[in-house]
Amino acid sequence: MSRLAGVFAGVFLLLALYCGLDPFKHSAISGIKDFKVYRVDAPPWSEIPVEKDTQNLLQKSEIMFLNQIQGPESIAFDPQGRGPYTGIADGRIVFWDGEKWTDFAYTSANRSDLCDPKPSPLSYLTNEHICGRPLGLRFDKRTGDLYIADAYFGLMKVGPEGGLAETLTTDAEGVPGIHKMTWTLDDEGNVYFTDSSTKYQRRNFVLLVYSAEDSGRVLKYNPSTKQTTVLIRNLQFPKWSVTYKDGSFFVFCESAKGRLQKY
Repeated sequence: MSRLAGVFAGVFLLLALYCGLDPFKHSAISGIKDFKVYRVDAPPWSEIPVEKDTQNLLQKSEIMFLNQIQGPESIAFDPQGRGPYTGIADGRIVFWDGEKWTDFAYTSANRSDLCDPKPSPLSYLTNEHICGRPLGLRFDKRTGDLYIADAYFGLMKVGPEGGLAETLTTDAEGVPGIHKMTWTLDDEGNVYFTDSSTKYQRRNFVLLVYSAEDSGRVLKYNPSTKQTTVLIRNLQFPKWSVTYKDGSFFVFCESAKGRLQKY
């Protein structure tokens, strides 16, 4: 038994050395000169909810549209209740017309055959900055306009007829955001959205996950003044946001810390 334990210990040591030295440059962070890991202050156990889904409702949910579209992110329904609409991996926004998925809008004016369908969602990463990557979607129920948070082209908007979306904002207070995620809308038309990182683009999201770097922000866009302001700074991979039904607050997710925050 002691000999077997010694063999396992030796194998473990060799694996540790291999991972630490990475002689064949297989690591996801290989060649990244300025890579830095940030501390993640996890919440104390006493703050972690203990309630569980005793009925296992999530596992019992129905999976729809399996293998029909690649990489759907946020979904939305228009003011007439049609949809869902969703942004997919090749940069298009498509909607379900009741029988099939139909093109509705896109975020890049430079689409080409580089954006054609590929075997898997990961196949699009190399050209995402060309084809676009629409993530968060929300309709303005008053106008029918669809607001889009594109990871590369910023906060965008397209009319009820669809087509090429226009860019509303790409930076805040002079600092460009390069990884827009999702947004939400209040009753006055102000748009609140997350910027996951000012350092890593979405196609390098693995580096953002590994580093937990803290350049993420929550931003507010005022359509009347066309100004974008920073509401919260120094967040670690902020993502999805949603507004409470009376508009008094919204909640967003800070992924690296595994927590929801209320603003």
